[in-house]
Amino acid sequence: MMRLNKFIAHYSTYSRREADQAILDGYVRIDGEIEKNPALQVDERKVDVTISGNKVTPNDQFTVIVYNKPRGELVTKKDPQGRKTIYDSLSKSYRHFIPVGRLDFASEGLLLLTDASRVATALMTSKMERVYRIKIKGAVSEAMKVAMGEGLELEDASAGAHEHAEAGPMSFAPFYAYQVQKDQGDYSILKVAIGEGQNRELRRFFAHFGAEIVDLKRLSFGGIDLNNLPTGKVRFLERAEYTSLRAFVDGIERTTTQKEKQQKAAQSPFGKERKKSDKESVASDAPIAPKPLFTKEKAKPVKRTFIKDKEKSKANAMTDSFGTNKYNPAKKYAMGSKKK
Repeated sequence: MMRLNKFIAHYSTYSRREADQAILDGYVRIDGEIEKNPALQVDERKVDVTISGNKVTPNDQFTVIVYNKPRGELVTKKDPQGRKTIYDSLSKSYRHFIPVGRLDFASEGLLLLTDASRVATALMTSKMERVYRIKIKGAVSEAMKVAMGEGLELEDASAGAHEHAEAGPMSFAPFYAYQVQKDQGDYSILKVAIGEGQNRELRRFFAHFGAEIVDLKRLSFGGIDLNNLPTGKVRFLERAEYTSLRAFVDGIERTTTQKEKQQKAAQSPFGKERKKSDKESVASDAPIAPKPLFTKEKAKPVKRTFIKDKEKSKANAMTDSFGTNKYNPAKKYAMGSKKK
C-alpha cells in the first residue's frame, strides 16, 4: 500500500507536487471514479489509476541520460526572462525528462536527466559524490583547506549566492576530497568532491574566503562520468551503470518502506506496548542487538584529503591521485537495462 500521490510520482513522469495538483484538480480517477485525496492509500498491485484518461501502470523500467550542459543554459522548463534553457537544446523526446539537481547559468558539465521522478528524487536526496573542476581567483589559502577538510558553518551565506537570494545561515559538510591542480597566485584550479547539492554551494563556500569561482564544471555524479562527451551532446547510461543505479534506487526504496512500516507500528494503539515487549525480548533472549539492514549510509567515513601541491598540510595526503573518502570510485550505482 502507498499514498496515491506517491503512487503517481513513483510510476509516472509527474513530480509529487504535480501529482498533488492533478488530484486536487479532479484529473485523477480510481476505478473510474474521481479521487481528490492525495493521501489515499492504494494497493499498487490492484488499483486502476488514470490521469486525464491515461492509465498509470506500475513499471520498474526507466531511462537516464547524461547531458554535457554548456554555460549559458538554465536548468528549467521556462525562463520568465526568455533566457535559453536546456530544453531548447535537448531533443523534444526528452521534454518530459526530469533533471537530477541543478547547474546554474554560468556552470557547465554533467547533468543527469530521467523520465522517472522516483529516480530523480533518490539521487537528488542522496549523498552520492559530485565531482567538479573549478577555477577561482586568487590562491588557495590554508583556511580554505581546513574548511574543505572539516566543514564550515556560516550565519550569512549570501556571498556567492544569486543576487535575489535571501541572506541566511548555511552549513557545508566536509568535502569528500580535494586536489589543488594549479596555484599561481592570481588564480587556482581545484578538483573537488562533495556529497551535497545545495544551491550554489561551491560558489558560496569559496566566496566566504573572498575567492570568486570563474569556471565550474561537473565531471561526475555518483560514479557516472562525463568522460569525452562533447559539450551540448547526450548519451544513454551504459548497461553496468543502469545495473548499479537500479540497485541503489531499490535499496533506498526498501529503506523508506521499512521506515514507514516502523512509523505506522509506533503510531498504532499497541505500538508502545509492542516496542516495550520487543525490548524486553531482546534484553532477555538476545544480548547483542541485530544489525540494521542498511548500514552503508550511516557509516562515518574516514577523513582523507587528496592534494597535489607539495606544501605541507594538516590533512593526511595518502596519494597524489584524486579519490574520495566515502565511496569507491570504481563502484557505480544502478540496476536494470536501458528502456526501449
